[in-house]
Parts: sequence; structure tokens; C-alpha cells
Amino acid sequence: MNNNILITSAGQRVSLVRSFQKELKKIYKDGKVFTVDFNPSLSPACHVSDGYRKVKRVTDKSYIDELISICKELEVRLIVPTIDTELLILAENKDLFLREGIIPIVSSLNFIKKCRDKRIINEFFVENNIDIPREVDKNNLTFPFFIKPFDGSLSKDIFIIRKESELTPYHFSNEKLMFMEYIDHDDHDEYTVDTYYDKNGNLKCVVPRKRIFVRAGEVNKGVTHKNEIVNYVNNRLSKIQGAIGCLTMQFFFNPISKRIIGIEINPRFGGGYPLSYLAGANYPRFLIDEYMQNQDISFFEDWEDKLLMLRYDHEILVHNYLEENSSVSNIKIYDQVK
Repeated sequence: MNNNILITSAGQRVSLVRSFQKELKKIYKDGKVFTVDFNPSLSPACHVSDGYRKVKRVTDKSYIDELISICKELEVRLIVPTIDTELLILAENKDLFLREGIIPIVSSLNFIKKCRDKRIINEFFVENNIDIPREVDKNNLTFPFFIKPFDGSLSKDIFIIRKESELTPYHFSNEKLMFMEYIDHDDHDEYTVDTYYDKNGNLKCVVPRKRIFVRAGEVNKGVTHKNEIVNYVNNRLSKIQGAIGCLTMQFFFNPISKRIIGIEINPRFGGGYPLSYLAGANYPRFLIDEYMQNQDISFFEDWEDKLLMLRYDHEILVHNYLEENSSVSNIKIYDQVK
């Protein structure tokens, strides 16, 4: 029986790979966590995984066939995607994987489309009684305000406009840009909330983690908080049709007024998830139990409050490195943390 897991677009997600390795070994002694990446020989996560493969870009027409072939060869049972651009194509082709006994941990196509369009996810928030930033009238501007694309990621095309002189024709000509209320960071804390939804779309865990410092779009310093956001999400999003696995939700929270503002939902593991894992929210184990052991997941709230994560750079050294190496890795590596 296939008891292996594949993490796609592995990149620098070393902690995520290791968490899956640790949890999988507890259940399946011979289970392996493989990785794929467009450039695996330069991916730290690929070198700490149990083996890797090189894949074409997700936009390549042969990507799905190639991924299925890799999964069959490596006897993969679960696929865990990690970047937004993979989600749509995996959801569109989910049945192709299921026919081969391979389970992509990806939400329904309909829900992913909602998450990928910030205009639609705003409607979703409103329908579920979640406050959102107010829309700013382009013909009657009040400063400051915030501009972002409805389909953006990685902080591209995001602007804080504090005065009229900062506006350019580009801001008005680009139809993808949304003009929104500016949420002042002096008054509001920014939270990523790691949630887990079971295969029926039922909420099973909520972990708010405050984003203290962000580097290159990923949390570098953060802390878990059992605050008002937990009940806020529990009461409003206890079930999401089509949602499965880890969903990272972005909220702003005013600790004085207690206003909570929904920003976006990313239906995948976020870069800062390792903090929630180390706090006790064991989503890799939830996935293994639910999809490989066919067990039900109970609601979990016994995770550690006020756990601070401080990240730092670390080295993965690859000996006898060969460029363009695309085979399953058996290269000896040196990792200072044992």
C-alpha cells in the first residue's frame, strides 16, 4: 500500500517537510516524504526530504501528467501543495489523481476560485458576518487608503496612498486594482490564523498567530494568541463547503476596539505554519489520520498560547553537488541541527 507523501513546490519549506516526516514515521515506519520543485537542486527542503524530483512549471501543459507519473513511481498517497498557483490546476484535475489512488489535499474548485479573487472572498466574508475593509470611491477619495490587486500574491502591486501626489495613471488604468480602506498598523495587529477543516468542511482547529515581523512575505517573528479571534472564527466559519485541510486566514485585530477585519483566505499551508505545529496544532498528523488511516478528527484547542517564534537563517550544505540533478536525491548533506 502507498504510504508516502509528496510536498510540491518545496522551496525553503524545511520545517514543513520535517513535520510531515516526523508524523508519518510514527504511523508508517517505512513511510517517506518526497518533494518536487522546479529547481530542486537549489531547494533546501528538497535536500532534507526523503527524495525529490524536478517538475516543469505549473503552467506547463504536461505538468499534471508529469506529477501523476512521479506519484505513481514514488508510491505517493497524499499530495500537499504549498503555493497558490498550484491550487486551481490541482483542483481542476483532482479526479485524475483520485483514479490512481492519489489524494491531493486541495479544496474544491469553487472555493479555491473564491479565495483567488479578493472581490469574491470579500463577498464570502460579508455573507458570513465578517467585517472587511471598506471600499474607497475612486471619484471621491479620502486619504490614506490602500490599493491591492484582486488576484495578487507575494505583496505585488500593493500601495499605501497617503496623499494625492502619490497616485499615478497606472493606479486608475489597471482594472485589477482595488481601492480599500487603509487599516492602520499602529492601531491594529495583523494575524494569520491557521485553521484545519476536515473532509466534510467542518472546522477542527483555530490558531491565531500575530505577525510581529515579516520578511520576504513570510513571517519571521510571530506569537500564538488565544484571543477573541478564536471564537470569532468558530462562530462564523464553523463549516465551509468545499474547504479541506489547512487554510490560512488573514485578519486585522484592534485590541482596543476589538474590531476584527477579514482580509483573505489562502487554502493551503502558509509559510508560518511551523509555529502552529510547534504549539501543538498537528495538522500533518490530522491529514495522515483522516486520509490515510480513515479516522475522524476531533475539535482540538489544546495548543500552546503565547508561544513566540524567532526565525533565523540556517545552512544546508550539499556535498558533490551536480547542477541540473533531477533524480531522487541520495546526495549526502550536512545539516547542523541533528
